[in-house]
Amino acid sequence: MLNREVFIFIGFIILIVTILIIDLSVFNKKNHVVCFREALGFTIIWVTSALLFGTLIYFFGQYIHDIQNIDELKEIVQKYSHPITIIENDFDRSLQIYRQNLALEYLTGYIIEYSLSVDNIFVILMIFLSFGIEQKYYHKVLFWGIVGAIVMRFLFIFLSAALIQKFDWIMYFFGALLIFTGLKIFLERNKKEKINTANHYIVRLANRFLPVDTSDNSGNFFTRKNGKLFVTALFVVLLVIEFTDVIFAVDSVPAIFSITKDPFIVYFSNIFAIIGLRSLFFLISSIIDKFRFLKIGLSVLLIFIGLKMIIHHFIEISTAQSLVAVLTILSSSILLSVFIPENENKVKGGIGK
Repeated sequence: MLNREVFIFIGFIILIVTILIIDLSVFNKKNHVVCFREALGFTIIWVTSALLFGTLIYFFGQYIHDIQNIDELKEIVQKYSHPITIIENDFDRSLQIYRQNLALEYLTGYIIEYSLSVDNIFVILMIFLSFGIEQKYYHKVLFWGIVGAIVMRFLFIFLSAALIQKFDWIMYFFGALLIFTGLKIFLERNKKEKINTANHYIVRLANRFLPVDTSDNSGNFFTRKNGKLFVTALFVVLLVIEFTDVIFAVDSVPAIFSITKDPFIVYFSNIFAIIGLRSLFFLISSIIDKFRFLKIGLSVLLIFIGLKMIIHHFIEISTAQSLVAVLTILSSSILLSVFIPENENKVKGGIGK
């Protein structure tokens, strides 16, 4: 008989698959260029869906691990190091505190993942432009990229959770990795990166092990010529984006583990942020250069999270305090970008030189 955790997880996967099927078969049956208005509408839908799911956790979070009594609650709190205090002989009140904290962990993790996705948008846009992909195919590639990410994140998150449970020192490693990444983003914030499409690692692997037809411009991932099946250049781009997401997950997933060690909450928040990445991509890809301090904000965010992971045994930062810090860092970088725009004369002068 399936336990409650497995039942909840299967139900979540069915929910996400249903959402993606509806998205593909109803709203995006044909390849088309996604306009700003459409992207804004879907962004609102995905963010609202994520918040509604967080509301479910707030009221019914105990069912994730099938908590029936105060002893089971203590076991779960200790297992996943939730920063809350159990009230002896008051199961109902303790359960309420647990659910509130769980919802905050989910919300904080979601905001962190969604925010770090912005940095991923820089890379994805650069991939599309470097490979010369037509805009009408962007959504298709991102859709199937998300399907692959759902599977890869499951493996990465639950493997990481198992390692953290067994080797607590991994938190220090993750913390150092995030600080390094944060510093790297800060130091390279003005660097104009380019992709050498011919020598990209994934492109070379694809050309070596797969029959690739670079002449096909049909917008399909596969094509058949003379009875032989080929993968198209669009499929190779999909592989590049999947590889990029794996690299991105190395930073973003540990960041959420700094908020909660519960792999279910990490996965839930991660997946809701990922399915909203497509609409976010189309929403801000055209205006992303306007947020000149955003990369600095993301670097500060990663450094803060990394430090939190390193000092977690010595200084306890509550989930609510983490949420406030995350929102403060992100809102500050956005507001600074709005009120201190880049000098246009300076930009023009730089181009003319």
